[in-house]
Amino acid sequence: MVTSNPPLTESEKIEFGDIAATDETAAEDVIVVASYNIRYAAGQNLISGGLLRKAGLTNAKHRSAVVAANIKTAARAFANHQQLPRPDIIAIQEADKRTKRAGEHHVAKELAGALGMSWIHVPAGIPRGVKPQTRQWWLDFEEPIDLYDQGDTGVALLSRVALSELKRLDLPWHECAWRPRLAVAATVKTRSKSLRIINAHVDPHAAVGGQLEQLQVLVEEADRFDGPALILGDFNTLFGKKVVETRNFMESRGYTTPIPSGTPTWRGAGLRLHADWIFGRNLEIRKWGVVRPLSVSDHWPIWAEIAV
Repeated sequence: MVTSNPPLTESEKIEFGDIAATDETAAEDVIVVASYNIRYAAGQNLISGGLLRKAGLTNAKHRSAVVAANIKTAARAFANHQQLPRPDIIAIQEADKRTKRAGEHHVAKELAGALGMSWIHVPAGIPRGVKPQTRQWWLDFEEPIDLYDQGDTGVALLSRVALSELKRLDLPWHECAWRPRLAVAATVKTRSKSLRIINAHVDPHAAVGGQLEQLQVLVEEADRFDGPALILGDFNTLFGKKVVETRNFMESRGYTTPIPSGTPTWRGAGLRLHADWIFGRNLEIRKWGVVRPLSVSDHWPIWAEIAV
């Protein structure tokens, strides 16, 4: 019997971590932000893992231990200061909560705990019992969440500084009716100004127009606030045209990025693609980088030092 889960209640739309995220303490005027599609901490082998899974050659017996080890690996990378400065805020995409594919782990909560950070998780609201639609073959390697899995995926913010004015953003999506797309927005109060941060996971199944429709929602949300804004995350610009059109769109709305088009942030089967971005408006991005190598996901984290 095919069923679908009821809409998320208001209390379910944002899950708050163990540390209050609305402390009034102001952040410094220079902060470090990072973005990471962590792929539910299942490892880097998206394509080869998908092929093995389709052939029935995978074994989920050790998944919980693998994910736990990967969360620890990611925490060390963010904490040891060798590949990037200590981040004040980490934007996470594909942050699974208690799914079988994540070994029943709550990825954002456990990573935040390992780093001593507060956290906010925004669940996608995956429909239960609804079979995913057929997708383009090159996007069909992702391990789906089981039809009746009671877990969920989503986006998250991990933070060492106070966050306020939190808002869930449900993005328009058409091509993949099984996988809702969303973002989360928050305000960071620095000593001199307030910075609006939006962490997004844009739909890879959409054509360029569909992706730009989602970006329009992000920009409109940022425009509701005066002062500097930062929009970052996994934009899924997996083709050259999407890279160009995404950059042109954001720049036409007053955003800039120091990241050159074509910078590899995703890898698979020998391919290197530019999927992840950090765009800023009315602020200075002094430094930035890509954290390579890190084998926790098929993406590499990106980071930037922001002067507000």
